[in-house]
Amino acid sequence: MTENTTTPFPPVLTRHADAETCVDPSSTMRLLGEARHTDDGFTSYRSTFAEGAVGAPAHFHTKATELFFVLGGALRVLVGEEVTVLREGDFLAVPPRTPHAFAAAPGSTADVLFVFDRHMDRFEYLRLLGRVMRGEADPQEMAESAQRFDNHYVESAVWRAALEAL
Repeated sequence: MTENTTTPFPPVLTRHADAETCVDPSSTMRLLGEARHTDDGFTSYRSTFAEGAVGAPAHFHTKATELFFVLGGALRVLVGEEVTVLREGDFLAVPPRTPHAFAAAPGSTADVLFVFDRHMDRFEYLRLLGRVMRGEADPQEMAESAQRFDNHYVESAVWRAALEAL
């Protein structure tokens, strides 16, 4: 008996030399791979953050789980109402609708692999983010893209206090 082995999307291979790189004042992002199939798929990229660089303000996603794996350095993260530091080798999975934020930990750089468990057109979002941070696009475009990219910014007094404590 032969088993049906259909897959929702074809395998994705991105060679290091072929990965698109996006640079903004605080980080370098290497776009590793995206796969689209209805609501399934994934997005993966690697970000290296300069010492003390703020990665993302408090936000949540309604559909995707965001996975973090720290390859080097240390990453300070907000998850819900708790701030913690992830170090090399640490893994974090943030489920949908959970407010989270991240930045390089004080006095440290951070090298992080990000994976979203579904396709959300994150590469286009990261390109837009880079343009905004470099002053090449209006920040209002970020707010207007919340639904498209499933990236919803929220206020977090806990995160604001953690950043101000520096």
